Amino acid sequence: MPSEIAPAGLRERKKEETRRLLLEGAARLFEERGFESTTVADIAAYANVSVRTFFRYFESKEALLLPDGVEIFTFVENALAARPADEEPLDAVCNALSQAAEPFAASTLTALGHPLDDIENVVTARLVQAFSDFEERLTVLVRDRLDPDTPDADLKAAVIACAALSAVRAVLRTRRARRASGLTDRGPAPLPRAFGFLREIGST
Repeated sequence: MPSEIAPAGLRERKKEETRRLLLEGAARLFEERGFESTTVADIAAYANVSVRTFFRYFESKEALLLPDGVEIFTFVENALAARPADEEPLDAVCNALSQAAEPFAASTLTALGHPLDDIENVVTARLVQAFSDFEERLTVLVRDRLDPDTPDADLKAAVIACAALSAVRAVLRTRRARRASGLTDRGPAPLPRAFGFLREIGST
């Protein structure tokens, strides 16, 4: 039996290594040459694989601009788990999302190189969709933080999770619209500002 398992394990390690090299190559080439000047063939060559093999791992070079949704979700989950147990649920979720979203957004803009690059629309759309897909999962995490005797705990958890993720999507869309208009963000980071607005709404 061990002899049958070993080849499968080796194949998985090989696949993970190829994926790692493709991501590493994309990050390095985007930084050195810029996104538009880097081709799929360039990235494949860095990983020593064919273009055909590249497309077995990623649907396009745009897909390399962002980490997998699973990676984003894991980052949020870990950040939320590290928040103090007595922290208000909305505050805990907002703080965890701030820790997760900003680094990913910053790394994306670095790869793009130019804030008005057309591909930013694709990237923003991907982030918006990723956070939309995370709503049910985040709702469960919030529910686990609520007191067991909380009335309508399932509904409260869903409202907190969906409201916080909507704030993230609002920031992404607003930032894209501002850049398209030639405007720049000023003052504190936009995501904490958005969460501040969300808390103000809840307190009125």
